[in-house]
Amino acid sequence: MRQTPAQRHRMHSLASQQAAQQETDNAHGQTVGTAYELQLAQLHQHRLRLKDMHSVERKIEAKRAMLPEYDAYVDGVLLARPGTQDDVLATVLVWHIDAGNYARALEVAEYALASGIKPPDQYNRNLPTIVQDEVAEAILAGKLSGADALLVAAKAMALTDQADTPDQAKSKLYKAAGWAVLGKTGSHDVDMATRTLKACKEALPLLQRAMELDTRAGVKKDIERLERRLAAKTK
Repeated sequence: MRQTPAQRHRMHSLASQQAAQQETDNAHGQTVGTAYELQLAQLHQHRLRLKDMHSVERKIEAKRAMLPEYDAYVDGVLLARPGTQDDVLATVLVWHIDAGNYARALEVAEYALASGIKPPDQYNRNLPTIVQDEVAEAILAGKLSGADALLVAAKAMALTDQADTPDQAKSKLYKAAGWAVLGKTGSHDVDMATRTLKACKEALPLLQRAMELDTRAGVKKDIERLERRLAAKTK
């Protein structure tokens, strides 16, 4: 059931008040309070519904419908920034990525990563790795393209570049950033001769870094083509 405007306002206020209280009473501990408990209960019910679904596509559609019910709570937490472990917020972050709401996901991720929030136990990767993997996959698969892909890749890199993540995950994000600059996806190759010199110069170091982190990143031919293009322009 969708929340009414009054319910959303109450949840936002409860989350803000709860977070402000925890800032002094429970800094860097586990989130507690009425708003959090209500949202945990809601999350439990939503997970049960998702568990009964077999289609990944249907689960994504269901998450898109469920996510607005957490907006008021999340907005309250982002406003107060208590810095406590929050399984609701961490789960909602991942669901926004699943639903393709990348800008909202990274808005939440900026706070979550700064606060050291960990994903719930059912996720077998840390939060920065999830961000790197899922953003990269979206760009490489063409779910994100153009200016949106460039902005999301840059934000994800800025948020996670110093994090302790597997080299392969970081490499994949650099590859995705390079491809975003070139307008390339896994199903759409590009002729480097049609790319601007500026784009080629920007993409090359990103793909070289991807190769440094993982020699099997699948960017060797792109690097060679870019180097030939740039060399030809300097003659």
